[in-house]
Amino acid sequence: MNNSNRVSNRLINEKSPYLLQHAYNPVDWYPWADEAFDKAKAEDKPIFLSIGYSTCHWCHVMERESFEDNEVAEILNKYFVSIKVDREERPDIDHIYMTVCQAMTGSGGWPLTVIMTPDQKPFFAGTYFPKKGRRGMMGLMGLLDRVRKGWQDDRQTMVDSADSIVESMKPHFAMGEKDAELTKETIDEAYRMLEASFDSNYGGFGHSPKFPTPHSLSFLLRYWKIAGEKRALEMVEKTLEGMYKGGIFDHIGYGFSRYSTDQKWLVPHFEKMLYDNALLAIAYLEAYQVTAQEGYAVIAEKIFTYILRDMTHPEGGFYSAEDADSEGVEGKFYVWTPEEIKSILGEEDGKFFCNFYGITPRGNFEGKSIANRLHDKVAWKIGKDGDTNSDGRHTSVDTTDISAGSATTNLDFADGRIAELRKRVFDQRNERIHPHKDDKVLTAWNGLMIAALSIGARVLEKQDYLDAAKKALDFIFSHLVNEDGRLLARYRDGEAAHLAYLDDYAFLTWALLEMYHTTFESGYLSKALKLNEEMLTLFDDEENGGMFLYAKDGEELIARPKEVHDGALPSGNSVAALNMLRLARLTGDSGLEEKAYSHLNAFAGEVQTNPAAYTHFLMAAVFGLYPTGEIVLAGDSKDTGIQRMISLVHKSFLPQITVLLNDTDLPEEPAEDQPPIRDLAPYVMGQQAVGGKPTAYLCENYACKAPITDFEEFRKALN
Repeated sequence: MNNSNRVSNRLINEKSPYLLQHAYNPVDWYPWADEAFDKAKAEDKPIFLSIGYSTCHWCHVMERESFEDNEVAEILNKYFVSIKVDREERPDIDHIYMTVCQAMTGSGGWPLTVIMTPDQKPFFAGTYFPKKGRRGMMGLMGLLDRVRKGWQDDRQTMVDSADSIVESMKPHFAMGEKDAELTKETIDEAYRMLEASFDSNYGGFGHSPKFPTPHSLSFLLRYWKIAGEKRALEMVEKTLEGMYKGGIFDHIGYGFSRYSTDQKWLVPHFEKMLYDNALLAIAYLEAYQVTAQEGYAVIAEKIFTYILRDMTHPEGGFYSAEDADSEGVEGKFYVWTPEEIKSILGEEDGKFFCNFYGITPRGNFEGKSIANRLHDKVAWKIGKDGDTNSDGRHTSVDTTDISAGSATTNLDFADGRIAELRKRVFDQRNERIHPHKDDKVLTAWNGLMIAALSIGARVLEKQDYLDAAKKALDFIFSHLVNEDGRLLARYRDGEAAHLAYLDDYAFLTWALLEMYHTTFESGYLSKALKLNEEMLTLFDDEENGGMFLYAKDGEELIARPKEVHDGALPSGNSVAALNMLRLARLTGDSGLEEKAYSHLNAFAGEVQTNPAAYTHFLMAAVFGLYPTGEIVLAGDSKDTGIQRMISLVHKSFLPQITVLLNDTDLPEEPAEDQPPIRDLAPYVMGQQAVGGKPTAYLCENYACKAPITDFEEFRKALN
């Protein structure tokens, strides 16, 4: 839209892409700030709060229908003070009012619409509203008129209602039960619930819409590992295959969309989120470690190709999301007709390509086609004999698919012809008008992608992934730490803002842990310990346990909530719990381990109500409740023998194991940012290289075995 002749509102001074999208609305928007609340109090007006994000399809729809409409703007500007919030910049505000909306209406989503008193107390909450009512749905004009009249004629009722709502919401925000205790039965129940909702035809859980929730897949892999439950692994494999074959995966340009609107994973909601792609990459990499099925590795590589090509800041950070819409039409950038493909590739190659990716004259989305591989009839299968290969991973049956007219591996991994044709189609698609890119850099989401790239670097032995992870970490610590050393949440266009939230600390600590596991550079472990300590200082609820969403030095809102539910993203509390357990085992810090168990038990009562909704949290519970082990590798880090041991560990799926390297090749005066590992984990002082040979110390259930210097013996011990 051309804004050259339009008048901007206060949002023009913001950095958020979402707020800037509304900067030329006729609505007199305010950002969340004292100025807006002072105006509401001075003029005695209710506040109209609208929360969304820049790649939200229905946010765009509501803007076009209502917020760009002069009639709506006239009412809002005359009778309300209107505030816009980017939920990705202010998850604290979003969480509070989304919880209110869900409690009041039974559902939630974005755009989130809240009407509240000048002191931020809500008395109405909903999501999307058309301008005028239709098919039983209230219209925004009618809603605003009702509130306007009620505020003028019976204000006290609205104020009393707001007070009552805030009071009734206190139990929703005050989690933490000192007497509850998490048990293995809760973990078993989560598995049973996932199994009961599993879609055996297409993978995933439930019917539609379907969200990837990759942390549920990672939980199932751990359950398979500790319980020997083959069905858990089968569900993971079926889901990973189904998602890739469907249109939720962008077969032309790579990367996964946010969710599928149908049961088959065919028709996505086309927006792509950084966090989904990070967590999915981890799930595919873990499946590769378990099965040795090369396809999983290739899919992870395709995710990283997309991220490093399209979603990376020149200085190293990662952008947040890409929109579903281009030219105002959902999915337009991604869909094809056979004629379009043949005009690019010619008749013969075009027909082959269309057959391969299910592009038909009839189409599968509004008369056009989303590229997919759902027509494949052959699926990956776990080897029935249950054999393991020399790395201790389960073998898989090698299957082929000839439905496209030539023998290829099932999911096109080895077919040079299709790869070359895809590249030509991709280049042509690149000439289209691209969807909007939300180019803000969020600390939390970057933490997830750094963790994913770090895991990818060690599992796939890809140096460029490690380089990208290091560069992104440098970006965070260079651009998202203020002059007081406090971590910040968002960077965009030269500005860092908003004190970091629990998720920022927890996810970045996770990234540092993975970086240590990949590089064995002690500086990453040191930073993880420091960041974890700062997180506890800022967010810990010492009275009831668990951690708050925003810190004690943050803005005071109507509530200080805690979150443990693992939805599209795992919660900060869930990630922090597993971080603390891993850090405690790595360093031998019994105090930190005790804190982690207290943290788990603080949410036990909440988790037990619906265990399948807390799968990342339960990964921490698995680590805490089932046997774990520690490995210390001792020797010169440059020695080929140590490198072989490290490579074997990296390729193995060992979720219950922590690994340290006691590097004997250290400078006489270590750098300040690379402290000797004995300073961080004093117990390794007694675990030295035996006879100058690379040595592995394996400990399980607080008992250590004799040191191992033979590689084959080490391999057998790992298995």
